Amino acid sequence: MEMIDPASDARLARTAARAGAAVVREMHGGRLDRFEKAAGDFATAADLAAEETILGLLRAARPGDAVTGEESGSSGAADARRRWLVDPLCGTLNYAVRNMLVGVNVALREDGVVTAAATADPFAGEVFWTDGHRALVHRDDVDEELTPSGGSGLVDVNLDPPFPNAPDFQAARLLADPGFGRRFRPRVVSTTLAVAWVAAGRRAAYVTDGDLSDSVHFAAGIALCRAAGCTVTGIQGQPLHTGAGGLIAAADAETHAALLEMVKNQTR
Repeated sequence: MEMIDPASDARLARTAARAGAAVVREMHGGRLDRFEKAAGDFATAADLAAEETILGLLRAARPGDAVTGEESGSSGAADARRRWLVDPLCGTLNYAVRNMLVGVNVALREDGVVTAAATADPFAGEVFWTDGHRALVHRDDVDEELTPSGGSGLVDVNLDPPFPNAPDFQAARLLADPGFGRRFRPRVVSTTLAVAWVAAGRRAAYVTDGDLSDSVHFAAGIALCRAAGCTVTGIQGQPLHTGAGGLIAAADAETHAALLEMVKNQTR
């Protein structure tokens, strides 16, 4: 079996995310065809073009790896040891109305663990990336270590469906908890770029419902948070991808404990 340098995988994830971000940036503001996927959900020509660029790089560099793309689906063996997870434009609804709050996610899942990942911000010129051990931001050809912090008190909450744990847990009710308003300030940017911001100290936490196993949307951000030393669990405090699912990614244990208590309040 061919051995691949993990650091090389991380650089490839960063390169691929940057390439996809360049496509997203170049196509922003123009008239874009839309392709309906489900009720209230669609892809744009930019989603498809960015994904094509990313997959082209990955397949050229790692022809033996499996790939799952948000728009093109899965290729390669279903039980492949190495699978790339690609979300070429996270925040399509934002992008379609010329909002710049979007991200480009690329992650490598190897033997069940994400070992390399990157989230690119097409408009800030930043790529948050990890080799599974360090978490960094690449900006102006310089890498800087990410440092999580709960100091801002800003908590991003995903209010988009589905809500598999309703009525026991609903993100909107979290915002109505009296303790939330006393301690935190809500943000809803509707892109998983905000998960990378937790690792970078720009958000205190991120909360969402849903099954996130092998998620093209969340794999990169979760890997970044873990590598940065954040506290990352499911919405009931359980190990990620078990039990009720969902995600609480918090900059520190204190912030995580406060949010977990508010989640528990919904079932009392």
